[in-house]
Formats: sequence, C-alpha cells, structure tokens
Amino acid sequence: MKDIKRILVVSRMTKYCRKAVHYGVSLSEKYGAELYIIHVIHHPFGFDLSGWNLPIPSLEEEYKRIIQEAKKELDKMISVEKKKGLSVKELIKEGEPAEEILKVVKEENIDLIIMLAHEEGHLEHFLFGRSNDEIFRKMPCSILLVKKEPEPVAL
Repeated sequence: MKDIKRILVVSRMTKYCRKAVHYGVSLSEKYGAELYIIHVIHHPFGFDLSGWNLPIPSLEEEYKRIIQEAKKELDKMISVEKKKGLSVKELIKEGEPAEEILKVVKEENIDLIIMLAHEEGHLEHFLFGRSNDEIFRKMPCSILLVKKEPEPVAL
C-alpha cells in the first residue's frame, strides 16, 4: 500500500465541509502527511445581473455572503489547527471545480482526496457547481468520501 504523504480536502464552502476538514486533519496527524485545503470559486453568474430590475434579493450578493461566511468559519477552524502545529496549505482557485482540483492533484502529487459524498441541494449545485462525478472519473489518486450526518428528527 502506498504511503499517504499529501492529503487534499475539497471545500465546497458549505456547512458540511467542517466534517471533511476534520477527517483531513485527523488523517494528516495520523500519517504525518501534508494537508492541503482547496476552495474552488465557481462563478455561476457568467452574465451581469445588475441591469435586471427584479424585486428579489440579488442571487449574486447572496452567493458572496455565503462564501464569506463559510470562509470565515473555515479560516477559524484552520487557524486552531495551525496553532497546534499542523501545517495546512490553503489554496484558493477560480474556475471549473473538477479541472482546478485535477491541476492541484497533479502539481502537488496528492495521494488522497477527501470530499463530501452527498449531493447538495439545487441552490448549492447552481452556486458551487456539480462536479463529484467528473472528479471521480478523472482523479489519479484515492478518494475518501465523507457522508453528512442525518438531520436530527424532532419528536
């Protein structure tokens, strides 16, 4: 079995990414591996929405707000791990998620990718892209899929 020397966590900047990052931190500590976290900024708004006179909040502004909140939470979590001495390399790329992830895997010689297994809702597909299937087919390394925990049922 090949040693795990470099781990890449794919952050989709949703609330469930915390669990994927936790797995990355845990495995990185266990194997003494370098930990990379990639955020791929996928621009779903390929056209300018500002000229539209719609009586609803701007989807582009909502997208920016979601990204900022998720980034703050992930930065906070990563800074805690860095204070403990863990080396974390955070990569922020813009473009098509599957293509950007593949580039990083090849450039950094990644041995293991950790990413969310679940499909997000329609809004997340639109905002963050739908690339899991494409990533699975193209990656030259192993992939660990992290399932989200089921929502608690109110009694």
